[in-house]
Amino acid sequence: MAKSRKKVGCPVEVTLRVIGAKWKVLVIHYLLDEPRRFNELHRLLSGIAPRTLTKALRELEQDGIIHRKVFPEIPPRVEYSLTDFGESLEPVLLAMSDWGESFAHQTRSGNR
Repeated sequence: MAKSRKKVGCPVEVTLRVIGAKWKVLVIHYLLDEPRRFNELHRLLSGIAPRTLTKALRELEQDGIIHRKVFPEIPPRVEYSLTDFGESLEPVLLAMSDWGESFAHQTRSGNR
């Protein structure tokens, strides 16, 4: 009898676990253009608590989506950027953007 393997879930579930939180997707979105510092991300993500941003950044780093670079300066400077693996999410985010625009257009024109 074959050993039972732990079910990982469908690939969509896995993707949602990694980037599904509202703030994580937006962090990735803002890092697509260029590396950013914590305070810059905090300003761009109006409404996010610093603690929530810290948690999202740590989780994205643990999942290999972003890279945290500490510069050996006084005061210390930290920059966040996408890893190559994180950059592979660009078409996913662009597709989400396109779909969101289509949905907004459809709801404005009453064609639901």
